[in-house]
Amino acid sequence: MAIKTVQTQHVPVQYVEAGSGEPLLFLHGAGGLTDDDAFVAKLAERFHVYAPFLPGYGESQECPELRDMLDITLHTWDVAAALALTDPVLVGHSMGGMIAAEMAAVQPNDVSRLALICPAGLWLDDHPIADIFSTLPFEMPALLFHDATAGAAMMTAGRDVSDPNFLQTYLVNNARQLGMAGRILFPIPERGLAGRLYRVKAKTILVWGDSDKLIPPVYAQEFKRKIAGAQLVSIPEAGHMVIFEKTAQVADAVGRLAG
Repeated sequence: MAIKTVQTQHVPVQYVEAGSGEPLLFLHGAGGLTDDDAFVAKLAERFHVYAPFLPGYGESQECPELRDMLDITLHTWDVAAALALTDPVLVGHSMGGMIAAEMAAVQPNDVSRLALICPAGLWLDDHPIADIFSTLPFEMPALLFHDATAGAAMMTAGRDVSDPNFLQTYLVNNARQLGMAGRILFPIPERGLAGRLYRVKAKTILVWGDSDKLIPPVYAQEFKRKIAGAQLVSIPEAGHMVIFEKTAQVADAVGRLAG
């Protein structure tokens, strides 16, 4: 995998590129992306993957011009254009799934294949989504993973969370990233997508961890109801971070969209 940079209308954007074959555009969640991301690596076994960092993530510059959902949606289309991607397989996880769904709704004729992995974007009053902005670091593993102990190890890469240097770096990066994510996720992750999903024409695969505590599986049924012909792949013993807990199974589900 290689990290590269592409220029858009507003800001240079870093992206991870890996693999060969059909182009696939992967949009990360609020937790961000790494240059050795295990899910990207798995997708790259079948696809030519382009995984851009949202501004404010990684080394990408922050971009105050991106103020709301429409700005971020069009920015991501600008990234696709700068990468010379025409109708790539469009895949998004969590916040990235929200952006991918918006992209498919705004430009339905430009997306023929769509994979949404535990996407944000809808809101059900009877099933409120947890507020990640008020969640403390030590609470995150239980919220995001089926196996909280294994999830904590993944999130910290085995480092001591009580180490002041680790905690400082985590908090600084988290504040920077969530500052960007907050433009579409705060105070609730809903920006009217429910009224636009009827416009999606893409063949759509929904992937959900059965133990998702952040965005519970009831939302999978709501997305399935609102996107014509959408197929749901439910994965047992997996939480919101299903892309890391069940990497191969999620990649196989996305692989159904291969030409």
